[in-house]
Amino acid sequence: MPNIKSAKKRVKVIEKKTEQNKIIRSEVKTEIKKILALIKENNLEKATASLPVVFSAIDSACGKNIFHANKASNLKSKIAKKLDAAKKANGVVEEAKPEVKAEEKIEEVKVEEKVEEKPVAKKTTTAKKTTTAKKTTAKKEEAKAE
Repeated sequence: MPNIKSAKKRVKVIEKKTEQNKIIRSEVKTEIKKILALIKENNLEKATASLPVVFSAIDSACGKNIFHANKASNLKSKIAKKLDAAKKANGVVEEAKPEVKAEEKIEEVKVEEKVEEKPVAKKTTTAKKTTTAKKTTAKKEEAKAE
């Protein structure tokens, strides 16, 4: 047991954070178990619908440093692979997105570039003003001295 007051406080704070981390980790595990159960039951529509919820929970835990980024990525990848494998086994084919022609892509990029262009306010540098003011005062002083 620590003897110093600050060390005692740190122990209390660490215990609280550990409890919070356990709760979040448990919630993520529960979400993963739910989606895996849906996949085993071949309820692929609900599993697909709950996929963003699970990914969000994993990302949230990663953002709070409960999971390492690589572990979060691995968890999401494993779930997605299992869902895809179940879809292929059941013969579910996802609708393919229509391909966009190259010309349309170029036009989209041009439109985005136009939106990004904003007028930039002129920056006035005070350094030039002060140096020119110093020079003129220095010249005046030299003229007076002569």
